[in-house]
Amino acid sequence: MFTGIVEEKGRVVSFVQGSASWRLKLSAKTVIEGVAHGDSIAVNGCCLTVTDFDAAAGTVEFDVLEETRRLTSFSALNAGSAVNLERSLRFDGKVGGHFVTGHIDGLGVIEIFEKRGNDYYMRVRAPKGNGRYLVSKGSIAIDGISLTVAEVEDDSFAVWLIPTTINVTNLSEKHSGDPVNLEFDLLGKYVEKLTAFHSGRAG
Repeated sequence: MFTGIVEEKGRVVSFVQGSASWRLKLSAKTVIEGVAHGDSIAVNGCCLTVTDFDAAAGTVEFDVLEETRRLTSFSALNAGSAVNLERSLRFDGKVGGHFVTGHIDGLGVIEIFEKRGNDYYMRVRAPKGNGRYLVSKGSIAIDGISLTVAEVEDDSFAVWLIPTTINVTNLSEKHSGDPVNLEFDLLGKYVEKLTAFHSGRAG
């Protein structure tokens, strides 16, 4: 479980296909402090398991399934790409965003990304039919960043971003047309499931 509060912006060292899986190697500082094999780290909002690390060199590695690469923005990662990193939630820690599972619901595409005054406006198109999970003032995780939905129109939604968010995350390197990982609010998905169950439509 995560909060959607990005701890640092890491960089892809390499992302290569191995015999059993894809191997993702990142450079980082904060998230590898006290890290252990098997720990969970959200990379662009996707929960991955630490398989190797070198604290002295400042690198951490993960195995990535082909399905994960195919269904997320990982397919666009290359050496040098910026990634958002967050360690899993500690029970004695603060929850500054909202509960984020690290399980990506779909791939969004940035439609508009521009500075308006001192802040930034970003409009994203979600996969078809996923607009039902979006509500104004509700929560959304974009590349693992906990954000508040400002506008909703069908399957598109907009968020406002403060300069700090731009500076500390990979959004500083995003442009219109770029893919982003989306995780919708868990509460909305549970409500949908329970509503379907009580109406006799549960699968």
